[in-house]
Amino acid sequence: MHQGSLETDSEDEIPPAWEERVTFEGKVYYANHETKATQWTHPTTGKKKEVKGELPYGWERKITDEGVVFFIDHVHEKTTYTDPRLAFAEEKKDPIIGFRQKYDGSSTALSVLQGRDLSDQYVIVTGANSGIGYETVRSLSKHGASVVLACRDMVKANDCVKDIQKENPMAKVEAMFLDLAKLSTVKKFAENYLAKDRPLNVLILNAGVFGLPYSKTDDGLETTFQVNHLAQFYLTQLLTELLIKSSPSRVIVVSSESHRFTDLNRNNINTSKLSPSYAQYSDLKAYNLSKICNVAFSMELNRRLRSRNVTSLSLHPGNMMSTSLQRNWWLYRLLFTLVRPFTKSMQQGAATTVLCAASKELEGIGGLYFNNCYRCPASEAACDPVLADKLWTLSENMLEDCLSHAPS
Repeated sequence: MHQGSLETDSEDEIPPAWEERVTFEGKVYYANHETKATQWTHPTTGKKKEVKGELPYGWERKITDEGVVFFIDHVHEKTTYTDPRLAFAEEKKDPIIGFRQKYDGSSTALSVLQGRDLSDQYVIVTGANSGIGYETVRSLSKHGASVVLACRDMVKANDCVKDIQKENPMAKVEAMFLDLAKLSTVKKFAENYLAKDRPLNVLILNAGVFGLPYSKTDDGLETTFQVNHLAQFYLTQLLTELLIKSSPSRVIVVSSESHRFTDLNRNNINTSKLSPSYAQYSDLKAYNLSKICNVAFSMELNRRLRSRNVTSLSLHPGNMMSTSLQRNWWLYRLLFTLVRPFTKSMQQGAATTVLCAASKELEGIGGLYFNNCYRCPASEAACDPVLADKLWTLSENMLEDCLSHAPS
């Protein structure tokens, strides 16, 4: 095989001993034959580059039994290890820098989706029988997406399906049972969805509880932590291979600005802090802690799966909106009622979720946190990869412990 580099019209000359190469995914990297080192940035300009699009006419990509990629030019009867698209490599810019803020806190989910055709998208939304979840399903289905409402209350969920189909007879929506307070139903839901033999392009983890008095689930964990984080972490794990198979795909995690108001960090995270006892419990602290778990989990999920074309984003939907979240204590219901005239509608609340789930500008982009339809920094702790990795390991261990003690 001919191993020489193709000539390019690039202004960036490669210094002696360096070679320009490209990964299977199209990312350009540079190899130094003297030091045996590789790097993503051009050794002279510091730029990052990528190749896109199809191979030129007459070219074919092949892979040897050892996994080595090579290219055949059938027109000129040449073979090379060098991707011919390198001749047209483009500078890779941070995609989020070019992300224009078209929408804000007053935008609605339907305005965000204007002009989008989602007829090839398969979506699951947890906690979808009311509030933001319902508006998320309604909006996505209006644009052709096939959506599953993953809900505990099947009466309400089926009523939602009827309402959506009454408004839009073409809507492809269905309800499936999922009770996040029971890990056995999470497994059963995943099995039932996988049995349908359909893709999964977007998984929206929207369900959540707030203001609960202290209680434990049947799995022996504090309820807010299990429902808001651990059960949805488990659901994602069970559906990960399908997400990869359906890629490009996205996981969208609905968190809250409340994630900033917790002392969870890499030094104090442990199982008793995540799932506290009655004596240690505070409903607001438990909620805030579950919300930083949401963001940290989304960041870590993106780090682990982005190379397999699965990305993850987290978001804050809006402040103190009148959803069913506050149903568990009269004081919260009163407070939310008083501020209702000054907060977002459900359509506005669903806008950021829908943007993260369906925006073309966010294709291939993950590991970010959004508020009011735009990227904003998450808390320092939520972005700490050490904390996120520890949370991931603890979550797996807690799941393993619960599942090993579950009745057969």
